[in-house]
Amino acid sequence: MVYILGLNAYHGDSSACLVRDGKLVAAIEEERFRRIKHWAGFPEEAIKYCLAEAGIGLAEVDHVAVNRDPWRNMWRKALFSLRQRPDIRYIFDRLGHARRWASVGDEFARRFPGAGFRAQLWQVEHHLAHLASAFYVSPFPEAVVVSVDGSGDFASAAWGLGTGSDIRIDGRVPFPHSLGIFYEAMTQYLGFPYYGDEYKVMGLAPYGEPKYVDELLQIVDLRRDGSFRLNLDYFSHHRERRQFQWADCAPSSGRLATPALAELLGPERRPDQPLEQRHKDIARSIQRVYEEAFFNLLNRLYERYQQPHLALAGGCAFNSVANGKIYDRTPFRRCYIQSAAGDAGGAVGAAFHAWHAQGAQRSSFVMDHAYWGPHFADAEIEAALRARLEREADRSITLSAVADEDAYCREVAAAIAAGKVVGWFQGRVEWGPRALGSRSILCDPRRTDMKDILNLKIKRRESFRPFAPSVLREAVRDWFETDDDVPFMMKVFQIRPERRGQIPAVTHVDGSGRLQTVKRAANPRYYRLIECFRDLTGVPIVLNTSFNENEPIVCRPEEAIDCFLRTRMDLLAIGGFLLRRQEEGALLEPGAGERHRRSTDA
Repeated sequence: MVYILGLNAYHGDSSACLVRDGKLVAAIEEERFRRIKHWAGFPEEAIKYCLAEAGIGLAEVDHVAVNRDPWRNMWRKALFSLRQRPDIRYIFDRLGHARRWASVGDEFARRFPGAGFRAQLWQVEHHLAHLASAFYVSPFPEAVVVSVDGSGDFASAAWGLGTGSDIRIDGRVPFPHSLGIFYEAMTQYLGFPYYGDEYKVMGLAPYGEPKYVDELLQIVDLRRDGSFRLNLDYFSHHRERRQFQWADCAPSSGRLATPALAELLGPERRPDQPLEQRHKDIARSIQRVYEEAFFNLLNRLYERYQQPHLALAGGCAFNSVANGKIYDRTPFRRCYIQSAAGDAGGAVGAAFHAWHAQGAQRSSFVMDHAYWGPHFADAEIEAALRARLEREADRSITLSAVADEDAYCREVAAAIAAGKVVGWFQGRVEWGPRALGSRSILCDPRRTDMKDILNLKIKRRESFRPFAPSVLREAVRDWFETDDDVPFMMKVFQIRPERRGQIPAVTHVDGSGRLQTVKRAANPRYYRLIECFRDLTGVPIVLNTSFNENEPIVCRPEEAIDCFLRTRMDLLAIGGFLLRRQEEGALLEPGAGERHRRSTDA
């Protein structure tokens, strides 16, 4: 057997995965163990988990592949330094970062003393790792491959063709030009300062009008060949030293825009300022300009390759709003995006590249589900429950075990239908940032007030952000204007107009939903739960949001129990057990549920 350990290290969303003979065994982000969102550094705990899941030691790992090659594109870096003459501290920062990547072998020796580390080290160019992370785990024997992100190894985008066991890169967009940096700079301008806040701009955009497109097209120049360039007068990332934070912490990339951006669009919003209509209009314009650049690239690539399949990766692949328009705005007919499309997923890409670079034939492996993280037996869960409840000594909380699978799902479905907020902790942790029915909070999508209830009880997040629907795969066409497979919640589609009134809690202001399609084979218990909810209500959909409260998604039973106890969640369905909070009761009065259903159906 050949074991390959893939890593994303010294960057946001640090992660590890393990590939055995061309098939994925385990994958997890370090944040799930460290309990710090987007944790950046060396993924020591993720590595330990992957090895334990396979039942091997570090000495049995044959290859370690990292998703960076700091010495790639050196001539471009040198030419850039001569032309731009950036702050000398910027150059030293970049050199120091490169040395960390080059010393991964030393890091293993330091972190795992005496483990007998003997693996061959592979340094895989950043965008090649992204492309590999999408293509080699896709169902496509051939596909156009595209990576778009902030930057990595002195490029911000790459594209080419994947065929069988080979990926050919035919083009790149060089640093400092970047759609990811454009979107991140605009996210900061709108008063969302934290790493990964771009999804807030996507959620805000439908509340505005695209009134600032002409101004923003002064910043992003779209080329006839599909590439793009930034007007660098508006950006500082290429010449000023930024206060990067990538070492054992929550990541930060520093300020990206120059004062010229505020001169163009008006004063930027501070995080503590209210959102005005101008901010919503700018958000809509940002999304519109991003989409124009994105589809300009995809359409030129289709013209070049005449290939209907697309494998997409990179941080910009999380722009689910744009992804949902690919079939309408381009000739591509199928698009695959894996669940950890950003930098975390580069660990998978690096590992699969190392496997194929040795001449191995492409295996039959397809990543059709996201459940690659830790799982816990009922005995472990029961021990954690009893330990926590003994300390709580709260008689309003009761614990029961339900052995029968069907009875279990029917009971949880009835609680959701009664308006209760349910924590759902089952099976293996999801790979990627989305809760996909393993570590989820579930609610009734029919309630007009469910968004407010969730934000009051648990999430405490901005009111403009939508919640997602999980839908039985067979019912997709009846409820959404698509019949696509969307197992990883990576595409937004329109909900059918006649259905929107039935599921207001998951219908965004523009009539859209970021759906997750659920198949029985991928997650049998979650599928059965939604079936039971459909049998009770006629609706084959539940509202699904991440199981957390301003923290990474829960991983261990103790974290799920703690989140349940410190919030106002009503029910925790964890393994084969049900933990109830009695004093909350149903959120609806007896008989009110039927009245509510009649009013929303009307």
